[in-house]
Amino acid sequence: MYAEERQQSIAQLVGQQGRLSVAELADKFGVTTETVRRDLSALDRIGLVRRVHGGAVPMSAVTAIESGLGERDQANTSAKDAIAAAAVALLPPPGSMVIIDAGTTTARLASVLPRDHRLTVVTHAVTIATRLAGLPHIELYVLPGRVRPTTHAAVGADTVAALADLRADVAYVATNGLSDHGLTTPDRDEAATKRAIVAAARRTIVVTDSSKIGVEAPLRFATLSDIDTLVTDAGISSADRTLIERAGVEVVVA
Repeated sequence: MYAEERQQSIAQLVGQQGRLSVAELADKFGVTTETVRRDLSALDRIGLVRRVHGGAVPMSAVTAIESGLGERDQANTSAKDAIAAAAVALLPPPGSMVIIDAGTTTARLASVLPRDHRLTVVTHAVTIATRLAGLPHIELYVLPGRVRPTTHAAVGADTVAALADLRADVAYVATNGLSDHGLTTPDRDEAATKRAIVAAARRTIVVTDSSKIGVEAPLRFATLSDIDTLVTDAGISSADRTLIERAGVEVVVA
């Protein structure tokens, strides 16, 4: 089989099955894993598949990962509400500084911050800043940067530079995917900003519904060892929970 024929077959298989590993493809086509990696790189360059850690996913999966903010806000709403309520219980003491990352679950968290709990809140999310602006118990700081239309969040060099000067008590972080590879997102600027948020906090709490667990977006911004706590819903499988806890992460099921 010529390389072009093999690559076409790989693209079709990935499209049909949703995700395939390098090892599975090497076994399927009787070639080395190095050959498969070259094939996937070629297919990624022309936009037929997207390479992820250990394999490939269809480009349609990447599009689904980064859907619009309004569309994502309507998905898994009851689970997100429960996660937000559980995450509030993990707030640091009054007077602390928290960073709240952009996301639909983190926005729900911002909406249920207790009125008797004074906090300094730093965010790069326009929607979260809007919800918190003017509240007497919140001292609000909004990070600079270019606002992405997809997430309504400031990103870029200015955002990362501002975060480098901070030392927050807790960061609440959202993610597009969480697996043994770590926490991932589709956009390079979003990844850099999230990476800076994690680095700026003494404790990192990831808030995400279970549909994101086992998903890998193209760009990693943190490993499992970089986070302290995961707050998710009861849809998490026992195998995934065990894997995450073995990495030293506390798992809180809302």
